[in-house]
Amino acid sequence: QVQLVESGGALVQPGGSLRLSCATSGSILRFNVMGWYRQAPGKSRELVATITSGGSTDYADSVKGRSTISRDNAKNTLYLQMTRLESEDTAVYYCNAQGRYFEVWGQGTLVTVSS
Repeated sequence: QVQLVESGGALVQPGGSLRLSCATSGSILRFNVMGWYRQAPGKSRELVATITSGGSTDYADSVKGRSTISRDNAKNTLYLQMTRLESEDTAVYYCNAQGRYFEVWGQGTLVTVSS
């Protein structure tokens, strides 16, 4: 059974930086696409960034230029580096992985941006 475990969520001041990690059980090479999504209080879950097995990336306009998604195949881990954090970035961040016949979600990690 595929499992995703996020970590790295924290309380950060506006303008700060944070790196989220998503560790996968087994080889990350099984996944065609991996991504980060977030859900703020009272709002729907939204896409933050995705990365394909070939390394192509895509970002939501709200984080473009401030965030970088990457994957370390040797460590079977997905990352999201976020900089210049804003209060609007406060949310639970979820890791997502899609294989040919399945899709898996992590349990989420909370990011709070506040002074």
